[in-house]
Amino acid sequence: MWDAHAARHTRNINGGCPVQRDYQQPQLTRKLHMSTISIIGAGGMATAVAGRIAKAGHIVEVFSRDPAKARTLADKLAGATTGTYGTAPSGDIVILAVPYGGAAAAVAEFGNALDGKVIIDITNPVAPGATGLVTPAGSSGAQEIAKAAPASAHVVKAFNTLFGHVLAKGGRLDAFIAADDAEAKARVSTLLESLGLRPLDVGGLPMAATLESLGLMLIGLAKNGAGSWDIALHVDIG
Repeated sequence: MWDAHAARHTRNINGGCPVQRDYQQPQLTRKLHMSTISIIGAGGMATAVAGRIAKAGHIVEVFSRDPAKARTLADKLAGATTGTYGTAPSGDIVILAVPYGGAAAAVAEFGNALDGKVIIDITNPVAPGATGLVTPAGSSGAQEIAKAAPASAHVVKAFNTLFGHVLAKGGRLDAFIAADDAEAKARVSTLLESLGLRPLDVGGLPMAATLESLGLMLIGLAKNGAGSWDIALHVDIG
């Protein structure tokens, strides 16, 4: 059952059953504690995600084509650093927080610097006026981004069903994830839990198309039925 729960508080939304836990989970949790999480982007969603990550005790590394914007965001976060755009990120997890129109290009610009990285795609490929999605039939934004990434990288869809200002406010929110690689999915799930979110696994990367449609639905709901952008989706598991 879906519930639209009021949250309170920019109207950024870019970015089954719970992820299976196993004996590796405590090790993953320890490895992520005080780890570096790299973010490509310095806009509204990047700020919201980075703020939550920093509050959880992780070190944030910010990349932007505009070094001044990267520094401005980093200066807002305790212990945050900036990286030179296009060079290898320090974090094993890299959050792609740029508008969808430039997301694949950003990944291509980093190229082999993303070898072996877990790339979290938070984008929503929404057409102007929120009239639909701009992705090719039978594909998703995440799948198109994955085509530009090195073969050794793993793309995970996450955060795209959360409005930035709702995420920034805090609280226990549901975060839906889709990916093909089980270990990458587990690592992202562990990160989300460390941020106080509840990760919910919806399946492989092709399910990213459904999450992107869900992001579009949330925009429509905010504009129409809910009459507010202060909303988030919650799943009741009976």
